[in-house]
Amino acid sequence: MDQITFILDVMLPAFSNGLLMTLTLIAITAPIGFLLGVAIACGRVYGGKGLSWLMQLYTIFFRGCPLLLLLFILYFGLPSVGIIFTPFVASVLGFIFCNSAYNSEYVRGAILSVKEGQLIAAKALGMTKGQAILNIVLPQALRRSIPGISNEFIYLIKYSSLAYMITLVELTGASKLIATKYFAYNETFFAVAIVYLALVTVTTFGANALEKKYAVPG
Repeated sequence: MDQITFILDVMLPAFSNGLLMTLTLIAITAPIGFLLGVAIACGRVYGGKGLSWLMQLYTIFFRGCPLLLLLFILYFGLPSVGIIFTPFVASVLGFIFCNSAYNSEYVRGAILSVKEGQLIAAKALGMTKGQAILNIVLPQALRRSIPGISNEFIYLIKYSSLAYMITLVELTGASKLIATKYFAYNETFFAVAIVYLALVTVTTFGANALEKKYAVPG
């Protein structure tokens, strides 16, 4: 089989299916992980002692547990207690848990950077605490957390490749199957590396544009 035929008839179809699976994982994980991260950050900063402690425990566990080990627990470990997930669901859950834990720290740091006097002033104007957080603190905090969150999004693109370790055939999984079947390791892995590089590059430019657009003046 010549190189052109190999690329057009073997690599492109497999890479297309794998890329679609990778993008699906990211499209589901990123928004849920972001929103959950914001909720966890608010719970840690503004929740009561009990809620703050629970949110901190969540963050410590999922930041401290290696993602690959977490995926193994979800897919291989939980069936022993009667909880069974498909590879896709286990991957999404693992990515969300990990992504939200890291996002929560970026957002929490940004929240703490907003001067407390703004919250006090908002209450003096008649706002409730919830209204002040939602309308005064969070808009500023989210703008300041863009660099950290965008960095975590880039990590999400790359560590989505770990889903193959629990049998989900995404981009890396598709390349591994092709390389093993046709013994074309260099060509296949170099090609998939270019695809990941393209995804990360596009994301980086988009994140930089977003950061500039919503940068806090001064």
